[in-house]
Amino acid sequence: MTLARALGGGRGIAAVDDARRVLLARALRGFADGSAAILLPVHLSALGFEAFAVGAITAATLLGSSLLTLGLGLVAHRMSRRRGLVVASLLMAGTGAGFALVEGFWPLLLVALFGTLNPAGGDAGPFLPFEHTVLAQTTNGGARTAMFARYSFLGTMAAALGALSTGAVDWLAPLFGQGAVVQALFLLYGALGLTNLLLYRDLSPATELPAGEPPPAPLGPSRRRVYGLAALFSLDAFGGGFVVQSLLALWLFERFGMEVATAGMVFFATQTCGALSLFVAVPIARRIGLVNTMVFTHLPSNLFLIAAAFAPGAWSAVALLMLRSLLSQMDVPARSAYVMAIVEPAERPAAASVTNVPRGLASSVSPLIAGWMLTLSAFGWPLVVAGALKLIYDLALLRGFARVRPPEEGG
Repeated sequence: MTLARALGGGRGIAAVDDARRVLLARALRGFADGSAAILLPVHLSALGFEAFAVGAITAATLLGSSLLTLGLGLVAHRMSRRRGLVVASLLMAGTGAGFALVEGFWPLLLVALFGTLNPAGGDAGPFLPFEHTVLAQTTNGGARTAMFARYSFLGTMAAALGALSTGAVDWLAPLFGQGAVVQALFLLYGALGLTNLLLYRDLSPATELPAGEPPPAPLGPSRRRVYGLAALFSLDAFGGGFVVQSLLALWLFERFGMEVATAGMVFFATQTCGALSLFVAVPIARRIGLVNTMVFTHLPSNLFLIAAAFAPGAWSAVALLMLRSLLSQMDVPARSAYVMAIVEPAERPAAASVTNVPRGLASSVSPLIAGWMLTLSAFGWPLVVAGALKLIYDLALLRGFARVRPPEEGG
């Protein structure tokens, strides 16, 4: 499906250009986050921090990103979409510079808390409420799942390339020193934030709400649905926080003695599998519905995650993680399209924020627990806990929202 067709054909050149800007910016940010997820534990370990401190700083990045997303999302109904995305881009540039130049634990904790770095590898962060709103506003109802699949695919593939790029640490360290290479890659993260700014400053007026009095509150008639989804998504994210990429990388380092370049290749492979599966979600959702797609692709992926913890060797663990990645991302475009479809247009920024911020807040706690678990044992207890919590989420989502159907499904 071409981009113009996904946009419904009748929305004009401006809408196509706006969507392309969002998709390109998402790809650039995905590359930056994919690289940073691997670099973060390497950088912090080189500075002398133990696993608990790495978990604490990782938790701070997730907490800070969540608070920024919530703050921007709750004022977005009164704020220019373009201005919100420009502010987020400036914060990203500052985050890259901070991680490159700061060395102390407490200053790094502050950079993590007030920055945009996203070691979870997903599309969370202060960009999310604005980007989701722009894409939903420029896309016809039935095509939203395909548009969000494209959005997630570009972010995931770019993140995979970012993870692969961390091989530069091993290749260039003998020439320039590991610290200098890592510093340069964090500065690249900041430079990509400035590139996002250049893309967003030229968004068209079509991305904004129609002229007139803004709605009195960020959420209106859909408030109860949004809060219910937020609670369930929090449970899912709390489980996912046990296996963010930074901690999965740390587990592979400690359990199997895996090298950085090898871990980068592993994450490139798993993210590629996940990215390719995103488009499979589109025909599945068309056939069985968005909620069923979220649940019945997610259940087996969590069983593979639990099994990986018991793998006897590195490559059997990698194989199970790859099987998990073939299924674990199919719910992403379905979830985004579902939230945008069951709320009013003016509620979309707040709905995107409220359903994703609790995810970030919940997942900001679990890396700390996972880091503590890894100080006790190299066994994959974080993988077991993550898989079990996600299984509970899947069943609860099916029970609570199977009958809440978007308009395109006859709801």
